[in-house]
Amino acid sequence: MNKKIITEGQGPVCPPGATVLAHYRGTLENGKQFDSSYDRNEPFQFKVGQGQVIKCWDQGFQQMKQGEKAILTCPPEYAYGARGVPGTIPPKATLLFEVELLAFRQTRL
Repeated sequence: MNKKIITEGQGPVCPPGATVLAHYRGTLENGKQFDSSYDRNEPFQFKVGQGQVIKCWDQGFQQMKQGEKAILTCPPEYAYGARGVPGTIPPKATLLFEVELLAFRQTRL
């Protein structure tokens, strides 16, 4: 898993267990887009570090600050593995995600 910052964020990094609100654009290595929250004009929400998303996202978002934009390069073992997603993501595909951490909030116990 690799992260390249496009735009620096502000404040602390996103902690494990935080609820994240993010925009993303997912592409294959050849540039073919397979998904985008930008196109739907609807940010994606999930809890980071809880296995709700691919491993690459769980690790990548824990290195990000609010307002940060980055490219996450996700090898197959951190994405959809040997199976891929039939009809969308080929087996053993490395995926590129342009991600933007819009906001996060820590869940209090």
